[in-house]
Amino acid sequence: MSDAPARRGSRIQQLVWDRRARSWDHHGVTGLAKVIEAVLEHAPVEPGATAVDLGCGTGALSLPLAERGAAVTAVDLSRAMVELLEEKANRAGIGGVTGVVAPVEHLRLPPGSVDLVVTNYALHHLRDGDKQAVVRSAASWLRPGGRLVIGDMMFGRGATARDRAIIGSKVMVMVRRGPGGWWRLAKNVARYTFRLQERPVSMDTWTAYLRDAGLGDVQAVPVVAEAAVVVGTKPRTPPGAAAPAQDAASARS
Repeated sequence: MSDAPARRGSRIQQLVWDRRARSWDHHGVTGLAKVIEAVLEHAPVEPGATAVDLGCGTGALSLPLAERGAAVTAVDLSRAMVELLEEKANRAGIGGVTGVVAPVEHLRLPPGSVDLVVTNYALHHLRDGDKQAVVRSAASWLRPGGRLVIGDMMFGRGATARDRAIIGSKVMVMVRRGPGGWWRLAKNVARYTFRLQERPVSMDTWTAYLRDAGLGDVQAVPVVAEAAVVVGTKPRTPPGAAAPAQDAASARS
């Protein structure tokens, strides 16, 4: 099957995010401050660590990680976003950030080459199969003990009590806004029903994606409203491998 439609979709998304780049810090990141804080809280790095930020935007995660001493590969399909991130890094005197313009689902890195992969409010735009593929890729890039941290809107179509509470809350907010809110509600219903732009999945689904990719110590943490963080760690011992043998003295004790 031809991948031309997918490429056209990526190009359209690139143009959309290029247009939003200059206003993103003022209108996009402010409402995500708690999620950004939660992702960073679950993404400890030591000086000299290597990190990848998928859907980096203007650097809400990349720049703090670089300030802590990590070498960060910042990936976004929007060239304007990446260029603005690099401008901000230069103005602040922050080194160690390498910008890459590419759809995150097309990124290729050597296996076992990074200590940390993070992403915030980017992956819900992907189709579900691409979400799973990105998680599998990220798991392969991690060194043993490395961590994947995903912050995003995480809810399904009403299968769980949390889903229903989130959907009900959003509906009530828009209904109270009158005709303008009703129109926005209708657009959102169509968008989520047909999964045209935003394709969120539940915390349970994300948890399953990480476990299926071979990550361990997987946990999902609600943050605010529909937002949550899911974390997984690359096992130091591959699944199915024998644990290191005890030395003779320990074995006799």
